[in-house]
Amino acid sequence: MVVVTRIRREVLTLPAAELGPDNPLPPLRPLDEVHRVDDRDREDIPRDMARGLGYAPLRSLLPVRLRDGYGRTREPRALDVLVIENDRLRATVLPGLGGRVASLLHLPTGRELLYRNPVFQPADFALNGAWYSGGIEWNIGATGHTTLSCAPLHAARVPAPDGGEMLRLWEWERLRDVPFQVDLWLPDGSDFLYVGVRVRNPHEHPVPTYWWSNIAVPEEVRVLAPAEEAWRFGYERRLRRVPVPSYDGIDRTYPLNSPYAADYFYDVPDGRRRWIAALDAAGRGLVQTSTDVLRGRKLFVWGSGTGGRRWQRWLTEPGTGGYCEIQAGLARTQLEHVRLDAESEVSWLEAYGPLDSPPAGEWSGAVRRAEEKLESVLPRARVEEAYARWRAHADTEPGEILATGSGWGALEVLRTGRKLPGTPFPECTLGQAQEPWRELLRTGGLPAPRGPEPGGETLVAPHWRDLLESAPATWHAEYHLGIAQWHAGDRAQAVRSWERALPLAPARWPLLRALAVADQDDGHHERAADRYADAFTDLCAAGRPEDADRDADPDVDRAADRTAARAALGRETLEALLRVGRPTEARAVWERLPPDVRRRGRFRLLEAELLLAEGRRAEARAVFEAGFEIADLREGSQVLDRVWARLTDEPLPARYDFRMRPDPA
Repeated sequence: MVVVTRIRREVLTLPAAELGPDNPLPPLRPLDEVHRVDDRDREDIPRDMARGLGYAPLRSLLPVRLRDGYGRTREPRALDVLVIENDRLRATVLPGLGGRVASLLHLPTGRELLYRNPVFQPADFALNGAWYSGGIEWNIGATGHTTLSCAPLHAARVPAPDGGEMLRLWEWERLRDVPFQVDLWLPDGSDFLYVGVRVRNPHEHPVPTYWWSNIAVPEEVRVLAPAEEAWRFGYERRLRRVPVPSYDGIDRTYPLNSPYAADYFYDVPDGRRRWIAALDAAGRGLVQTSTDVLRGRKLFVWGSGTGGRRWQRWLTEPGTGGYCEIQAGLARTQLEHVRLDAESEVSWLEAYGPLDSPPAGEWSGAVRRAEEKLESVLPRARVEEAYARWRAHADTEPGEILATGSGWGALEVLRTGRKLPGTPFPECTLGQAQEPWRELLRTGGLPAPRGPEPGGETLVAPHWRDLLESAPATWHAEYHLGIAQWHAGDRAQAVRSWERALPLAPARWPLLRALAVADQDDGHHERAADRYADAFTDLCAAGRPEDADRDADPDVDRAADRTAARAALGRETLEALLRVGRPTEARAVWERLPPDVRRRGRFRLLEAELLLAEGRRAEARAVFEAGFEIADLREGSQVLDRVWARLTDEPLPARYDFRMRPDPA
């Protein structure tokens, strides 16, 4: 008996860390992104790839905020999930956490086809911070893990091409200002999960586009793809063409054979079917294939070295096995962006399912056998046909709403009056974050915040900047205008806007902090330190008795907001003061931080740096010996190495070893 595909709500309980509050400081600093190519390699890169590498790389996170309020204390927490199931597969989706497919279970064999993380532990891998490992994630926006990694998406039931149901996920991606949708369905009796993806550009100008579907699988596999060469990119930022499967005498298609973390972007020849598979020693595993628009295929390995093993334990539960990632993207590498023309769209179909084929032995034979088996269980023509049928349903309006994302898409629809068939952004999804901007649209003025600090998030796209420029020049409007000007590269005008607002603002610290960042950008580090110190003093004075009535506001947790602001500004202030050799003032800032903030790992490391600046080397070392964990340690960061090297010539202790590349020669 064929079981009709069904979608249902469930609750998944697992050990999970809290996400905590977002960083309230607008991210004015340059993007801290590790995926940059060393200029030495650009001459050897094909011309079309070089164009993609140079096309509109992301320079700023604005208007998105940093998500760095999470910790590493995990407690059982309930997560809402959506389950899609037929008689062959069960897919578990997390709509509140980027729409990730957390599990893909093959029911006849009981095999989990993905790496299913037994915990939810955020770490600093997304473009805006919080990210977690495992499952299938949908990366849109720019090079790196999407800012929506830990964000809610809209979700609804939609009629599927075969007459059943499919699950639609959609949201407005804010870095590039584009809407996208992901449709998942299981044809009756199918061993493959079908995924239709569409990215739309509703604007009258082209936009840079990026997409990579990122699939975590157990690392004790061999990864097969139809390629004889790959582009290798490591954390030393070198992009080089290497042979597949082996170079330097090592078969790199076995993830544990590589000592350090690296990306291998397979150079799949034009006309060849697009697919990638991860198969264990018994020949069982997962295959992903797609229509040809999704051109790229990639293997990411953590490597067998100390740093890679440490990251594996950091992201999951020690003792539960490691993982690698197989991926599929719009470009040949993740370092490229592609052009999406004005008022156009790009779409494709992906399929995920089990594959049984022996992976060992000579490369071309193993690839040929896997490709033949894939063709027998899921012919290439069937994928093309499924894509054509899905396109006829891509505009179908959703039925029952299963989850709600952000209100940013609704704000853009309200601004432009555009209709986006299939992905509605109704006005009812507008929330507190969008309300000031809705009022700006309605009245031409940005309403004053409830308290003395600037209210809410800021918008920086040209149309919003134009509205801010014509709005009444209140301190609040000038503050947000300056951020939009800064994002546009008009740094001098941004400074003038902030300086105009400074004497009018009831709280000076947000403007002083913005001006301090501008000073650092211009190389005026002493003046930046002065402004940071003044900003922190002003913030600390903000908890006055007359603010008590605002603390009672049921809509806003002012105490939590102040703690988040004091932690974020305190960190930047300490770093600015230590940079210019002013430890006495840095110590005064340290003493004014809340005790719970000082106990965080990031601030324990800052304490060690402060003690070093004060000449108290033994006490600085004692901080390391007592032990700490930096919850938001950035992917590829070498800060622990650098501080430890200032303390001693001894090897870095294993608990602090997150190194993702060999030491420079």
